[in-house]
Amino acid sequence: MNVADRMKNVEEGIFQTLNQKKNERLSQGKQVYNLSVGTPDFQPAQHIMDAVVEAAAKPENYKYALTDLPELIEAVIGRYQRRYGVALIPEEVMSVYGSQEGITHIGLALCNPGDGVLVPNPGYPVFSIGPALAGAELIFYDLLPENQFLPDLESLDAALLQRVKLMIVSYPMNPIGKTAPKSFYEKLICWAKKNQILILHDNAYSDIIYDGREGGSILAIEGAKEVCAEFYSLSKSYNYTGARMGFLVGNREIVAYFKKLRSQIDYGIFLPVQYGAIAALNGPDDGIREQCIQYQARRDALCGGLRSIGWEIPDSEGSMFAWGPIPEKFGKDDVAFVMELVEKSGVLCTPGSSFGTLGRGYVRFALTLPVAQLQEAVAAVEQSGILK
Repeated sequence: MNVADRMKNVEEGIFQTLNQKKNERLSQGKQVYNLSVGTPDFQPAQHIMDAVVEAAAKPENYKYALTDLPELIEAVIGRYQRRYGVALIPEEVMSVYGSQEGITHIGLALCNPGDGVLVPNPGYPVFSIGPALAGAELIFYDLLPENQFLPDLESLDAALLQRVKLMIVSYPMNPIGKTAPKSFYEKLICWAKKNQILILHDNAYSDIIYDGREGGSILAIEGAKEVCAEFYSLSKSYNYTGARMGFLVGNREIVAYFKKLRSQIDYGIFLPVQYGAIAALNGPDDGIREQCIQYQARRDALCGGLRSIGWEIPDSEGSMFAWGPIPEKFGKDDVAFVMELVEKSGVLCTPGSSFGTLGRGYVRFALTLPVAQLQEAVAAVEQSGILK
């Protein structure tokens, strides 16, 4: 079959390969500690599920939604004011089917073929896939340990920046688990204005942040709305993953153009899902804070546990992931290491090279098992002898 040329660059995701390996081991009755996929294992709060159930019992809620409920927009506005100190108006808010869908499609509204888009290396794959589907030119910026995994804006070539329209940024960041200080965002906004570059910030993990750090919104920086829009997701903070509920907020022109595009391909988010999101956004934060404490305990059990047996995995600063180099004896072949690790210990993680060339030689762990099981996983790694 003669399919679209763009499919030549779409490969089977590493997660499918890892899932096959997991199923193979399970079929043989072997233990698997699956730390590869970042799907929260916590439950949504009861009041969120109750709101979905109540709305789903009403036949009128099965029609096309067409637009976002006014109560939903107000709930987002209220959440941003209370949580981040950011004032929004309705024209600066729209829903998406989760951040993944939004990032995948927004390039179609903002980019012409050949426009330059700055994307992180290493970075979450959709940061590259979305602009590529719009025909944009991908220009990778390096995230290096010596720069605290922040982009070196001054090192970017001035001539190159002339053809850049958009830059994608995300902190706390998947996969590397790093945060960015407020001073970085202040510098980024000034730099973006100077170079007439739009900034898209993926803010999926600001409620999962460790050691007393504060997760914020880029929109809290003075002047950010002039050049910036932000994706906000209910997946990780509220464990609303399968419902697919997220938002684009910020620059009203970006929101308006994206809303116009999506009006041609979408009939609105299922109304019971919207009512569940309203309950989440208007509800208490106690559960979110307690969940963050549990994630930090998991981080300590995994990262600290692995260091105690000789594998130097640094503490994650935020997100539900940990990131670190593979043992030196494996060189940079992270894929071979991951396959040997699961074969010998049952611990399944993700090779860093699936997140970009600078991820080669690293692995990513998802903090998706309770502390006791993570301690078992650490013991299994030690007993496997793979670190010797």
